[in-house]
Parts: sequence; C-alpha cells; structure tokens
Amino acid sequence: MSLIEAIVLGIVQGLTEFLPISSSAHQLIVPAIFGWEDPGAAFTAVTQLGTEAAVLIYFRRDLWSIAEVWTRSLFRPVLRSTAHAKMGWYLIVATIPIGLLGLAFESQIENGARNLWLVGTVLIVFGLILGAADRIGTHERELGQMSTRDGILIGLAQSLALVPGVSRSGATMSAGLLLGLDRAAAARFSFLLAVPAVVLSGLYQLVAIVGGEEGGGAPIGYVLLATVISFAVGYAAIAWLLRYLTTHSVSVFVIYRVALGALVLALTATGAIQSPG
Repeated sequence: MSLIEAIVLGIVQGLTEFLPISSSAHQLIVPAIFGWEDPGAAFTAVTQLGTEAAVLIYFRRDLWSIAEVWTRSLFRPVLRSTAHAKMGWYLIVATIPIGLLGLAFESQIENGARNLWLVGTVLIVFGLILGAADRIGTHERELGQMSTRDGILIGLAQSLALVPGVSRSGATMSAGLLLGLDRAAAARFSFLLAVPAVVLSGLYQLVAIVGGEEGGGAPIGYVLLATVISFAVGYAAIAWLLRYLTTHSVSVFVIYRVALGALVLALTATGAIQSPG
C-alpha cells in the first residue's frame, strides 16, 4: 500500500461510513477501479475506528448520559424506566446479533463475501429496500419512543451489514424507518448502535495487524494515517447527514446505490475490474 492509497481510502472510509451507501463496498470498489491491492477486511475494520471516534466525540454527551444512567440503574431500580437507562439496554441487545454472527462467520466475511458480483447486487437490492422503507415508514416516532422490540429488530438488521454492500447505517436506518422512526431518529440510533460493534471489531483486527497476521500489506503507519483521516472526514459527514435528513428523504442515496451497483456489475462482467484474490 502506498501513501496515496492510504489517504484516499481514509477519505473514502470517512465519507461512506455514515452515509447509507456502504463503506465496506467502497473499500473494495475503489481499489479495484484504480488497480490497487485489496487493503483487506482488517484494514477496513481498523480505519472504522477513526469514524467511530468521530461518533464518540460528536455524541459524547448522549453516550456519557446513557452509560452513566444505565450503570446507576443497575443499583437503583427507580432509574430503570428512564429514557437513558432504556437506551443503554437497547444498544446492548441490538449489538448481540452482529457480535455472535461476526465471530461465527469470520472466515466467510473476510474471504467469500468480498466478491464484486455480490457487492454490486447487494448495493442495488438494499438500496431499493432503503427507498421502500422511507416511503412505507410513518416517520412519526422519536428516539425516546423506542422499545426493546425495536432494539432487537434493528440489531438483527445491523447484522446484515457483515456482508459488504449492505451498509451498516443503511440497514439499521431501513429497519428504524420501517418501525416508524423519523429519519433523524433512525440515523441517530444507527450512529449510536455502530459504536460497540465497530469499536470491538476494529480493536480485534488491530491486534491482528500489529501481530502481522492481517492487513493486506498495509504498513501500520499508513493504517493509522488512514484512520486519522477517516475520523476528520467522518465527523463532518455525521453533522451534515443529521442536518440533511431533517428536510430531505433518502432518495439521493437510493439512486446512488443503484447506479453504483449497476456500474460495478457491468465493469465486473466485462473484466474491467476483478474481485480481490
């Protein structure tokens, strides 16, 4: 991996992690188009730590309040009915599915799922699902009106993002919209929910890179640079998306996903780009 590749992929990660267009898909597509070596699932997971640091800082007050009230509620039953205590439990139960499935299918995710035919198809299919969810959803419920059932269903949707092209934010936002959440609330819960799963995954893969087991040939210095860049770009993307969704639908992301998916399938069919490995 070169310095330019690390910079470009860091920017790509920051731009695409929070938009419902799949960062993992772009981390496969961009190197394929430019003829670069596949950075590997581990590189993607570690650079996600940068974007998750952006979430931690952007939502630091929310996250601190949730953690503080949830912890106190373990010892003070009167607090268990508060919104922050409930949100703590929602984030926990919603993280369990992706944790279990990620460990169970680690090999398939890192190898078999990194296929451009699959990525192109999934981009289109889940883009259309996102559009349908936006049209069907009532957009009437706010974050404070969530239930445990909502947390479980959105968590199951998040686990689909183990397949490159699905998009973690796209899948969770789609589930939230189908459950009646308004667009901003669906996006906000999606961002909060990404924190535990992505941080744990990134730390797990960072150990592998430092140990020389993974990383697609990426020097640790370049991995760290890409992670810092993804943090800065990701922070700006969060602020922009939350403002955007207060007055706009998700149609622009649906159109982009379908167009990109069709392009990937066409380029793959003609041999212009090839799946990694």
